[in-house]
Amino acid sequence: MTGTDTHTVTLTDQDKQTLRTAAYGAVSLLSAAGAADSPHRIATQGSIALASATGPVGHVLAEKSKVVLKGRTTAELADAVLPALTSTMTVLKERGEAPAADFRNTVLIALESAARSAKGAPSPAVTDMIHKITEALDAA
Repeated sequence: MTGTDTHTVTLTDQDKQTLRTAAYGAVSLLSAAGAADSPHRIATQGSIALASATGPVGHVLAEKSKVVLKGRTTAELADAVLPALTSTMTVLKERGEAPAADFRNTVLIALESAARSAKGAPSPAVTDMIHKITEALDAA
């Protein structure tokens, strides 16, 4: 694959699982942070955005595979999801800037869609969680 070919990306099964955990986990983190808003609506809108993804990232997200997010608290969930976001970006950057940019954009669009589902402006907790997720994406 060349650095600009966005049609195919070779990932291991573990890499694919980490990508799905990272993407759906980011939406789950935002939903947990938005508990004062409408966490169900946040999760639904974010998941719809992820399901609408195209390209190699969209294909991985569309695969039928169970995403298991462990953690009874937001902190425990973040301990799993934030490193998965960074790890996914690292793996995708090894395959070229285009797949990494596609994943980053997909996650950020899902978060924006989810944040807009709340009434009024996003709460400070939601805004802070988006910032933490963005930092994890950019840490790679």
